[in-house]
Amino acid sequence: MLVRRLELLGEVAKLASSLHLPEDVSYTCETAAYFWLLHVYARWEQFLAACAQNQDKPSFVKDRFPFSEFFSDTPQPTFTGESFEKDMHAAKGCFKHLLTIFQELEECRAFELLKSTAERANYLMTKQAKIVAMTCTHAALKRRDFLQLGFKYDNLLMEESAQILEIETFIPMLLQRQEDGYARLKRCILIGDHHQLPPVVKNMAFQKYSHMDQSLFTRFVRLGVPYIELNAQGRARPSIAELYNWRYRELGDLPYVREEAIFHKANSGFSYDYQLVDVPDFRGRGESAPSPWFYQNEGEAEFIVSVYIYMRLIGYPANKISILTTYNGQKLLIRDVINRRCKPWNIEPPSKVTTVDKFQGQQNDFILLSLVRTRFVGHLRDVRRLIVAMSRARLGLYVFCRRSLFEQCYELQPTFQLLLQRPDKLGLNLEECTPFTERPLEETGNIHYVAGIEDIGHLVNFRLEHLRQMQYMQYYAPHANVPPSAVPENNADATENGNAGNGMHKANDVMAEENGDAVMRNKMEEDTIDTMQEENKMDGKNPEANDMAMEEKTVDGDDDPKNKMEEGNTEAKNKMEEGNTEAKDKMEEENDVAKNNMEE
Repeated sequence: MLVRRLELLGEVAKLASSLHLPEDVSYTCETAAYFWLLHVYARWEQFLAACAQNQDKPSFVKDRFPFSEFFSDTPQPTFTGESFEKDMHAAKGCFKHLLTIFQELEECRAFELLKSTAERANYLMTKQAKIVAMTCTHAALKRRDFLQLGFKYDNLLMEESAQILEIETFIPMLLQRQEDGYARLKRCILIGDHHQLPPVVKNMAFQKYSHMDQSLFTRFVRLGVPYIELNAQGRARPSIAELYNWRYRELGDLPYVREEAIFHKANSGFSYDYQLVDVPDFRGRGESAPSPWFYQNEGEAEFIVSVYIYMRLIGYPANKISILTTYNGQKLLIRDVINRRCKPWNIEPPSKVTTVDKFQGQQNDFILLSLVRTRFVGHLRDVRRLIVAMSRARLGLYVFCRRSLFEQCYELQPTFQLLLQRPDKLGLNLEECTPFTERPLEETGNIHYVAGIEDIGHLVNFRLEHLRQMQYMQYYAPHANVPPSAVPENNADATENGNAGNGMHKANDVMAEENGDAVMRNKMEEDTIDTMQEENKMDGKNPEANDMAMEEKTVDGDDDPKNKMEEGNTEAKNKMEEGNTEAKDKMEEENDVAKNNMEE
């Protein structure tokens, strides 16, 4: 609003300049209002009066329009001068544009007087806002403030109204004063799903005997009030929607779900788009309760986190995966396992690790669900909680639970009968290593069944180690393969470079030292060979010296580089001395022959 105010005041300054007024009329919205009354609107009235007397002149509007200079930068000429009616219509359009500018400035005028953010927010809410969003709790806390501000509205829309307490539903209807004894509210629309979780009432007496967990939405449905029920869903694959559409009357699928390509392709790395995974006891334990109602299942937590790491290694984005559970204790345990196993590998945690109750109204592409219990079904026996849990996933749903327990629960039979039509061991497609696949949804590919928690753990650890080795090789390979031209001229410089490499790669000092030694070894071997080659040039009578040195190098390739260099230098020195002795003897023989010839 403040930015728009500056833009409008700039237009006012341009208009004042076109009228050749010396005053600064664009300083505030108030001065702009005075400028409108004294100069703009007055000139317009004078122009209308003159036009009424000169309607027979086609070019009169073009010649006498008082704001022609302001509209001179239009892409096309504003007035043609050929028709009085057309030019007059254009002049009224120009004046309407000016009127809109000053009306918007009048709306911004309050921001020059209201300095605090709260005052400006209240002004926007009561005077300009077309839609105001808030929670029922906020409406209850701020009802007195709304009444004092004179807040008014005609329509009320309540989302997730089946999860709101009945008494809380009435509060948003009473945020304005009555006018002449009548309520201003004209329409109230409730949107919700009474097949999902009801309002939360922790007191069991109020919940069971007083029925306080019944929402006003549910009461209307039970009383037979006419309502509109949606008959098509656009969230999940049709196959996943079958897990919960039995609860609704004739619930089908939108054309988008049936036609979009993403809903017809399989989940990469998985053989099925949804599956129930039977989790046995882990370390001899199933569910546990460190404190009352604080249920945990370590086996399911480890299994789910392993599957999550497997998905991340394939390439699934973390924000597309959510982990749900039915108990707060299991939620905290899963978070601890994620911190323990993912942080050392710098694996980003999933977008949400929360309970089914908290996740109502949300969705994600892939859901990993832990049902925790191994002795009793618990509060999942409430079908409404089951419907929420099954309806959160769009592309993939994987349920980790104790099969022998939940398959016997009568209330959950329609869903678990569909789940148990597929194997209860997690089916993976290990040939797919990217998050994208062209495999159709109906094809399972080469299935690798995960035998248990240890099996998926070994698989994930193997892939993590493989990833670590690949990163290790990519990180250190350029330093190990140093070209000869980059090696310093002496061994001291090579040692300094090796030490510098150690300083740059403190993460693994041992590997850096090995790289430095390799560089030194290569340099020493090159120096030895160069020395031998120089000796061969000096002594043409011994061409086998280089071959002998190369044989010794091959035989003694594993010796210490320093010993190699010393042996090579000693051997080269001896051979040079032998060559010099032979050359000296030959020269003495030639001198003796020449002396004898001279004497003869």
